[in-house]
Amino acid sequence: MSGSTSGYSGTEIGRVTRVTKSKENMTQETNDETGDVSLIREIVATQFRSLAWTRDNDANWSGFAQGFLPDARLFPAARPVRPQTIGQFMDRMKALRAESKLASFQETPLGCTVQVFGNVAVAFAACEMLENDSILTRDVSAILLVRDAGAWRIVAQAWDVETGSNRIPDDLAQPRTW
Repeated sequence: MSGSTSGYSGTEIGRVTRVTKSKENMTQETNDETGDVSLIREIVATQFRSLAWTRDNDANWSGFAQGFLPDARLFPAARPVRPQTIGQFMDRMKALRAESKLASFQETPLGCTVQVFGNVAVAFAACEMLENDSILTRDVSAILLVRDAGAWRIVAQAWDVETGSNRIPDDLAQPRTW
């Protein structure tokens, strides 16, 4: 897209296109991360930290839900697509724990890319999930956020699980601090 009349150029990196700021009000993830990108990364990290439990300790459900707008929708990897509210998702996870089908759950963040344009942002975040202290899987979430009353909130999140033919892109697969 170099030299386009739109005023910005895109560079393909794995499966993620990063947009470089020029005339538009576009912010990208860079080494000198913007305040917005840092805030969004913290929202995602809080979500991963909060959605963890053991047989003896419950998840931090309020911490998990606080990053979402009340009407936000979640789109789990299972097909056919069945959107869920935050309440429906939490109820399903609580039931799996109560029935000992998912007695323990831990997410470890891997990579996260963030793009911000004005009052909208998209984050792609990868994580490893350890279920019942024995099953390790990895996934990528696509998280759509809006700035509302000065705060970033999640309005939608969809995710898909890594498979042999659907590998996490290298820029998201490497564990790093965020």
